[in-house]
Amino acid sequence: MNAVVAAVAIMLALSLCRIHVVVALIIGAVSGGLIAGLSLDATIEAFNNGLGGGATVALSYATLGAFAVAIGKSGLAHALADRALALVGRQDDGSAATGIRFLIIGLLLAIAMSSQNILPIHIAFIPLVVPPLLYVMAKLNMDRRLVACVLTFGLITPYMFLPVGFGGIYLNEILLANVADNGVSTGDLNVMKAMALPALGMLCGLLIAVFFSYRGERRYNMDAIARTERVDVSYSPRTLAMALAAIVVAFAVQLWLGSMILGALAGFVLFNLSGVVKWKEADDLFTEGMKMLAMIGFIMIAASGFAEVMRETGDINTLVQSSVASIGDNKALAALLMLVVGLLITMGIGSSFSTIPIIAALYVPLALEMGFSPLAIVALVGTAGALGDAGSPASDSTLGPTAGLNVDGQHNHIWDTVVPTFLHYNLPLLGFGWLAAMVL
Repeated sequence: MNAVVAAVAIMLALSLCRIHVVVALIIGAVSGGLIAGLSLDATIEAFNNGLGGGATVALSYATLGAFAVAIGKSGLAHALADRALALVGRQDDGSAATGIRFLIIGLLLAIAMSSQNILPIHIAFIPLVVPPLLYVMAKLNMDRRLVACVLTFGLITPYMFLPVGFGGIYLNEILLANVADNGVSTGDLNVMKAMALPALGMLCGLLIAVFFSYRGERRYNMDAIARTERVDVSYSPRTLAMALAAIVVAFAVQLWLGSMILGALAGFVLFNLSGVVKWKEADDLFTEGMKMLAMIGFIMIAASGFAEVMRETGDINTLVQSSVASIGDNKALAALLMLVVGLLITMGIGSSFSTIPIIAALYVPLALEMGFSPLAIVALVGTAGALGDAGSPASDSTLGPTAGLNVDGQHNHIWDTVVPTFLHYNLPLLGFGWLAAMVL
């Protein structure tokens, strides 16, 4: 059995059995290495060598967590929650409640999409914005699986379609660059045209989640929410203004220096200088913020180790080549198998950004040989990389929503985030990505 398929299957099976994702990643990596014929020492060495690849991401999330807690201290998120709660208190019929539900959904969707380009802080906004809204959502009996799907859509679709912010990195610096390095001229290609149909697949999944799958009510324990709700946060026009100023500073520094770490630190320092965060509280607040996203950081580090073991086995190439052997001259089957293999790889690695360099070297020559157009090749590789970002237990696009929705212990990472996002996004993405490869 192919070691990559076995390792991903073991990791996913353990995760579905509610084994912690870090443990599942470690067991899956060791199992994959041993199945591939590596010794236990060689497998552990490869895993350890890969851990450093996730360190920068982990540190970025730690500092972003501290910045998010500082913004929470300003009362910005609570001001938003208070406004929403006031609207709930004034509702006089079911249509009003429905309107407020869609207002919250629209707001979270807009913030999530903005976190990929306008204010590229990625998932750091979720533990800041979502927990204060949990009480409001529970009053409306909103299904948190719906919110998880909305947030994941906002975290993924902008970077796979809009070439700005994280999308500029994914589409221009990673996707087009790797496709060009492997023999396709990309100088005059419109990357948005190539990724339009896959992005439409994501939109279809979102609409199904909003209007069909999770439109019904789901009840949560209000006492559990009340025990975790931070009701002691006071705010004023000054603190809210400083929060907005800190966000602008963090955004500017990140664009200037290209570092999320330094951008978040600049915003945190501004909170200190303004007095919103007292100097005597700064140390504890920073530690609290790091703890808030620590789990995500550790999972990303473990995922980097898992990815390195998979590369060391050499079975990624074997997986692709065995797929090629069964294709023949069937372009439709070739496109489908390439997407499915991309799904398997990203599900294990947890990062679409890391998947592209692995699969581009293998897919581009094959796609050229089979007569796919340059646009179709970009769509294939770009979709294959993005597939599995939603629905992966180790992806920050699923870990982030869980971090915000599970502060009271009523939202399971696997069954309430991973499984819903897999069904609503990976399946439509497979279909629309295949269609893009065939018609472009």
